[in-house]
Amino acid sequence: MNVLPALALVSLTLIAGGYLVAVADRLIAGACGWPRQGNPWLAPLARGAWLYRQDANVTEAPDRPAWRLAPALYLALAALGLALVPWSPTLIASNLATGVVLWGSLEALATVAIFLHGWSANAPLALIGGYRYVALGLSYILISMFVLIGVVLPAESLQFSQVVATQGELWNVVRQPLGLPLFLIVGLGLTFWGPLNLADSTDLAGGTASEVSGPPRLVWEIARMAMLVAFSAIAATAFLGGWQGPWLPGPLWLALKMLAILLALLWLGRVLPRLAPERCVTLMWVVLLPLSFVDLVWAGLEAL
Repeated sequence: MNVLPALALVSLTLIAGGYLVAVADRLIAGACGWPRQGNPWLAPLARGAWLYRQDANVTEAPDRPAWRLAPALYLALAALGLALVPWSPTLIASNLATGVVLWGSLEALATVAIFLHGWSANAPLALIGGYRYVALGLSYILISMFVLIGVVLPAESLQFSQVVATQGELWNVVRQPLGLPLFLIVGLGLTFWGPLNLADSTDLAGGTASEVSGPPRLVWEIARMAMLVAFSAIAATAFLGGWQGPWLPGPLWLALKMLAILLALLWLGRVLPRLAPERCVTLMWVVLLPLSFVDLVWAGLEAL
């Protein structure tokens, strides 16, 4: 395996992908009628430079090490998730035999990092934002678990490279039509983006990030974008055949599929209506979780 080139590709993808998320979100917002805020190509860089120059806010008696560690931990989880993605049969940073299980554990650890970000600030709105995410985080993990089990059944393996290999003739998005839509909702929840942004929502003045400013706020925003990029890579690998495709090199095919997933997530984040937290909990547990179990049964019957 070409580990070093793959690691370099992961780093480049996180940097370029994070910038692309910021630009594309502004472009999609403008297309949907939201007011434009400056040049969409330069505004993310200007905001990053502005945050970097600001002083980092300090609340009264915070758990300072945990407060500063949480954004870096969330960013590290995104990088670890992207490292599991095969860019070609040989270009993969970490071709673990239990890669799908590790991704599930990263989703669970993301819940810990997000709650830690809210709890450690020792501020009421930040704490409420953290608890909001925890209230929904378990449902995201369970939906993702059922959907990903359906993906690994045809491969008879928990290795992402094997999941890609079994999609040579038929992608999982066709084989399991419920899987990708449900997984996209998991992505919006995992990154608390768009209608599922309940952890850092405006009614909480920013939620877990309400008391964060300066470089820590910059790292937190970069980490959210990086997680969106990592999730798009996992979704493209699990449902769209990964690096497989005619004529073009494997890494380019994966990049194009990642871009398609990423744009779909950003578009859904702008057009879907926002739900109240209690209704969102009901939707997850009463509607989407049973649908994910139906998807698992569908996948099992198809595998048989």
